[in-house]
Amino acid sequence: MIVTSTGIVNGLIDKKYGKYGEQFFKGMPTYSLPLMIKEYPRNTRTFALIMEDKDAIPPTGFSWIHWSAANITSDLLEENASINTKAFVQGTNSWSSALLEKPLGKYEAAKYGGPMPPDKPHTYEIHIFALDRSLDLQDGFYVNELYKAMEGHILAHHTLKGIYYN
Repeated sequence: MIVTSTGIVNGLIDKKYGKYGEQFFKGMPTYSLPLMIKEYPRNTRTFALIMEDKDAIPPTGFSWIHWSAANITSDLLEENASINTKAFVQGTNSWSSALLEKPLGKYEAAKYGGPMPPDKPHTYEIHIFALDRSLDLQDGFYVNELYKAMEGHILAHHTLKGIYYN
């Protein structure tokens, strides 16, 4: 399986998909990256995704979840697909963390929350999973629930990486 994005050029995430962009919700960048999925197994029914920042562990204490989604039926996600979509379900991202001074609510954070590295350039991993079925998840699910729901149903997996500068 191959995953690409026109929003990641030469390994760098375009500034419009994060803290230097122009679309925000309560301080969270919400203009999501476009994704193209190719060469996936023929019996793929849906896709799921997790976008995380492991470089966030030193400043926050955990790997920051920027986006999670499931029951994606298209192999092409247009840019800004996360905002107001009914085409797939989206999980709660780390902007809902109780460790933040002003966390977003569980459902407010159930969308793409773009890169905002606080200390240095961070590498973002976008994990795409080809699945043999739809998952029994609703908007606002947590990433651990996504992993549990995917158990035994992953046909293929690909990780796309991109760097965002602070």
